[in-house]
Amino acid sequence: MKQPPGTNLTQAGTSKFLGTAAALMSVYLFWGGTYLGMKVAIETIPPFTMGGVRFLSAGLILYVLARLIGEKRPIAEEWKSAGITGALLLLGGNGVVAWAEQRVPSAIASLLVATVPLWMLVFGWMGRSRNKPSAGIVIGLLLGFAGIVILVAHPGSSSGGNLDMMGIASLLLASVSWSIGSLYSRKAMLPESPLLSTALQMIIGGALLLIAALVLGEWSGLQPSTITPRSYAALGYLIAFGSIVSYTAYIWLLKHAEPVLVSTYAFVNPVVAVFLGWSLAGEQLSPNSLTAAVFIIAAVVVITLSRKGKVTRKQPGRSASVTSRD
Repeated sequence: MKQPPGTNLTQAGTSKFLGTAAALMSVYLFWGGTYLGMKVAIETIPPFTMGGVRFLSAGLILYVLARLIGEKRPIAEEWKSAGITGALLLLGGNGVVAWAEQRVPSAIASLLVATVPLWMLVFGWMGRSRNKPSAGIVIGLLLGFAGIVILVAHPGSSSGGNLDMMGIASLLLASVSWSIGSLYSRKAMLPESPLLSTALQMIIGGALLLIAALVLGEWSGLQPSTITPRSYAALGYLIAFGSIVSYTAYIWLLKHAEPVLVSTYAFVNPVVAVFLGWSLAGEQLSPNSLTAAVFIIAAVVVITLSRKGKVTRKQPGRSASVTSRD
């Protein structure tokens, strides 16, 4: 039976819509769940060891997949650039976040990591480009830093005590490291393939995390028998869904959806993280922390919407990287 004209176009549009919705939900939920996943994993697995196993495993899997689909073998310069980027993002960024979650709730960690767009704008403005920020971006920066001040000046916890200031400072430093790594990756010589680029960063970043774990003595008293099934399950989630599935969905979105729609993960992820921390881990935000959350998430929304009209010109030899997400 002959189909009416336009049926194929309608089906294609529906398929694209459903694919976009599924990919967005993966990025929203799985990436938003990584904060709670790390919190559970480090209950019985030391933080840098956990991060090293997570990213080295995911990186090797992505590397094999990239090579199987025909991606070229990376050259030495690409390995070097990926190493620097991986050190800044995964060792100085994600590894420190995991360490800090021993001291602060996952909800607070997600909020402070959400300040990455703010730091990137500040460092970009202070750099060579010195592009004058728009009024919307300035408002977003002020909102974001106001949220940080509220959280740091009055760090009340849900239990009536105080949040660990070392943990808060570490999360801010991790956000700064992630921002610097993100800016560096834009001009670094990385593979053209985003999949291969991310694989290299994860492999080297994971290896550096394991070296850091060794230096810090995490391996000395580690016994596999002491690791609970709960932590193993969280680690499996981080490898499979937090690193592989979500990243693949993100890459698909970059090719099939509007950039402004894709960028919404930046302010949806902390909302998901806060909800999961509250519903599954019993974490609650104090009034001050809740106020800070509103300021920080509003800042990310304002900055994202203010930048939606800007188009970044792709440079030869550059590639998207894991900078898109913690």
